[in-house]
Amino acid sequence: MSDAGDDAQGDAQGDARGSGEANRNASDGIRATAPGRATVPLSVLDLVTVGAGSTAHAALRTSVEIARLAESRGYHRHWVAEHHSMPGVASSSPAVILAHLAAHTSRIRLGSGGVMLPNHAPLAVAEQFGTLEALAPGRIDLGLGRAPGTDGRTAAALRGPGRLDEAADEFPRSLAELTRFLDDDFPDGHPYARVHAVPGPVQGPVGRPPIWLLGSSGFSARLAGELGLPFAYAHHFSAAGTLPALDLYRQSFRPSAVLDAPYAVIGVSALAADTDAQARAQVLTGALSMLRLRTGRPGLIPTPEEAAAYAYSPLEREFVDSWLANVVHGTPDEVRTGLDDLAKRTGADELMLTTNAHSGAARLRSYELVADAYGMPVEAPVAD
Repeated sequence: MSDAGDDAQGDAQGDARGSGEANRNASDGIRATAPGRATVPLSVLDLVTVGAGSTAHAALRTSVEIARLAESRGYHRHWVAEHHSMPGVASSSPAVILAHLAAHTSRIRLGSGGVMLPNHAPLAVAEQFGTLEALAPGRIDLGLGRAPGTDGRTAAALRGPGRLDEAADEFPRSLAELTRFLDDDFPDGHPYARVHAVPGPVQGPVGRPPIWLLGSSGFSARLAGELGLPFAYAHHFSAAGTLPALDLYRQSFRPSAVLDAPYAVIGVSALAADTDAQARAQVLTGALSMLRLRTGRPGLIPTPEEAAAYAYSPLEREFVDSWLANVVHGTPDEVRTGLDDLAKRTGADELMLTTNAHSGAARLRSYELVADAYGMPVEAPVAD
């Protein structure tokens, strides 16, 4: 990924660091307390996966069930990722899904993991997340990414001809603009001084979602540190870069009105099952799905039977083995040990678990087993 120009970087530093009361209020939802016997807070990253033979309707229903389970067991937040043109993923519209999840939960934080900012106008994102904040005050996170969340052709269809590279390089400037819209504080004389994101501060004192930067490279790590923002790293698909990115974030960190010290979350692919064999069968479906995606053959998440019977070439087997080496899977005790080791090795402040499997039932069971392994409390879900 290429870096943006110095002027744009300076704009982002001046604006996204912010000094408004909204920024200070936003910090309340960033840090969390580890539940049960967990060493760090645990959260959920939801890709809304669609298994072969299932539907997007069923996948979205499972997301509601996971959010309600996560809330009742003490997971801190539930984030939804933005992806496009992927048959096995039904999360192309995070804001829409988050509104639905907000209607079925009452305590858990909900957010984007993330909104791919170059795909959207900053004002549109400010309006969407201002609306979410109005629907679920104090529970919304705005995680922002710089990647397209899809292939180049689909990104071009999203952004329009000729804007693919330009949109990515404009990320710092778009971030600064989005922050101004959320705080409603464009200076006098700015072309947008009389443009207001609604719902928003123009209607009176309101909270606003804290901004997180997401990444799988050093660019967002450095920018998040320089702006004093919380940072989320995609360890689940870029494990080799985790330690360098987190080191860069911490080294670059400058205290801000949002945070006085770094706060780093890492996304972790994890799946617990009642037996090792069951866990292996489930994670292999996600590995085959990723293999097909990486080789230009995206599809629905295959069944365990299909994944087990697939005739892997030597190169494909090498890819799958490499992929599975970074998936924490097995019995609940094995997963707990793996997560604890990862948290200790990386120094992550929070682990965000993404569980990819063919069936929604396997995903639900995994989050339940992890909670049990850590002795996380059981609270009755709030009725709809």
